[in-house]
Amino acid sequence: MTTRLQPGDTAPDFTLTNDAGERVSLSDLADRKVIVYFYPAAMTPGCTKQACDFSDSIDRLQSEGYAVLGISADKPEKLAKFRERDGLSITLLSDPSKEVLTRWGAFGEKKLYGKVVEGVIRSTFVVDAGKIALAQYNVKATGHVAKLRRDLGLGE
Repeated sequence: MTTRLQPGDTAPDFTLTNDAGERVSLSDLADRKVIVYFYPAAMTPGCTKQACDFSDSIDRLQSEGYAVLGISADKPEKLAKFRERDGLSITLLSDPSKEVLTRWGAFGEKKLYGKVVEGVIRSTFVVDAGKIALAQYNVKATGHVAKLRRDLGLGE
């Protein structure tokens, strides 16, 4: 069973490569609140909807002090195509080893079409001052960003 993070836990630090080939560390954003979300695969319908929703909300989120990091097991080259194709304005990070996904409890057994499979568990976290402030597992791709904004008191 995958260990799940809870509010109050220390957020596991990571350094991953973004779609431009640059290294990004969670600890580099310690002065901001960070939304870290994990998604199964770039350029799939649900993941595209979720990434576009975050991109559409990025100005409001940034004005409230939030950075957004989207993490998948996709290679940086695929993430670059994803950004280009859909005009994404959020930071996309590559975790092909699934090490970060696993440490955050976002990789493991899940149900897919009634079958138990191993894969990415669509999850969203809010990190504030190095601690998990919000942990949501098995979120829905559609409507999730609007719900998260409500949960954070940011309105629609």
